[in-house]
Amino acid sequence: MEVEDSPTIVTEMAAKKSSGLQSRLFESGLPTGDAPLAERMRPRTLEELFGQERALRGLRFLSDPDPKRSVPSLLLWGPPGVGKTTIAKLLAKSVEAHFISFSAVLGSIADLRVAIEEARTIRETRGSRTILFVDEIHRFNRAQQDAFLPHVESGLVVLVGATTENPSFSVNPALLSRCQTVRLQPLDDESLVRLLDSALVDRARGLGEMGITAEKDALAAIADRAAGDARRALTTLELAANEIVARKESVLTLDRLREIRPEESIRHDRSGDQHYDVVSAFIKSMRGSDPDAAVYYMMRMLEGGEDPLFVLRRMLIFASEDIGLADSRALMVVTAADHTVQRVGLPEGFYALSHAACYLACAPKSNAAGMAWHKGKALVEKFGALEVPFKLRNAPTKLMANEGFGANYKYAHDHGGIVMGETYLPDRIASERLYEPTERGEEAKIKPRIDALRSSRKD
Repeated sequence: MEVEDSPTIVTEMAAKKSSGLQSRLFESGLPTGDAPLAERMRPRTLEELFGQERALRGLRFLSDPDPKRSVPSLLLWGPPGVGKTTIAKLLAKSVEAHFISFSAVLGSIADLRVAIEEARTIRETRGSRTILFVDEIHRFNRAQQDAFLPHVESGLVVLVGATTENPSFSVNPALLSRCQTVRLQPLDDESLVRLLDSALVDRARGLGEMGITAEKDALAAIADRAAGDARRALTTLELAANEIVARKESVLTLDRLREIRPEESIRHDRSGDQHYDVVSAFIKSMRGSDPDAAVYYMMRMLEGGEDPLFVLRRMLIFASEDIGLADSRALMVVTAADHTVQRVGLPEGFYALSHAACYLACAPKSNAAGMAWHKGKALVEKFGALEVPFKLRNAPTKLMANEGFGANYKYAHDHGGIVMGETYLPDRIASERLYEPTERGEEAKIKPRIDALRSSRKD
């Protein structure tokens, strides 16, 4: 359970001893000039926290001036660079609480025990509360998360957990029930441009001393590339500004930005929430018969580094789950695309991928085949292994024939391919209907034939 690492707890007292950045943040509000721009521009007040107005409505207690007010434990859920750590620090500052920052990536249960003991000492010696900030709390397994419960329950610490993953799946239900979950959104481009503008003119913490300006198009491009991540936007601006100064220039233009910072790859999380969000949008776009959206989301995944075979697997499933017998060629098209991609590779394989995605999106839809197996599974679970009717059993021996195996079986080909009135399900469930064809695509031709056969079995 424990990680073989030196303790990673950074506390206010430890920070003072090492002249670390964190203690200065609370004492003067000014990080050192050696810190990255994104750290120097970290909001010091709620007013400086751009783009999270909706989330802050659920955190009204942050603006309450009473430092003795009650503070709930929080789970801050959102993508990187949207203000999770900042909110935790502002909370600690607003209630004059001791702040302990704990990393679930590098930390262990042993480190947690040290933090808890420190919180207990602080309460006994100063009478102060402790905000325990756990970054990437989803990295702890369920047993490790249980270790927080008694200390949250007793009020020894106010837990503030930061996670990029959905807490419903990544956080222990017992811990989840004791915390207020706050969803933070990616920053919109307008908020990011405001932040970049502030950094350019701020002489104390930003780039104001450099004396450079930036064209609106250049800042808009930085914001667009950042994909809602303030840290990413500020890092890009800082790198570009340093290059501008090195070239003895004073204006960051869009052309210069493109030269300094070529188009970056699309960020795509191949295992977290964003992965599932984009996959979901891809599937639902095909189901909704929108080839434009289907190809867009497919390329989002592929340009972000997703394995094309993963995308093809999803399309193979979709061909039977959402199209089925409405157009059985769909499965053959995706199978051919899968073979093509493995044969020719990328980028040529993109043609086959686009071909398949467009075909699936445009094809008539039916989930009847998928529903059939769900109903079949439910019948097996409900009735178990019902006896196979004797007429359908093989009779390879005389004894078995004498027992009635295969008796009265009518060979379909002796009756023109269809035996009207014949039944094949076990007698107990003979009236059940698993496959219900729609009137879409090829199933429109299948439906009247199947309906006629079923009708004859009732006579």
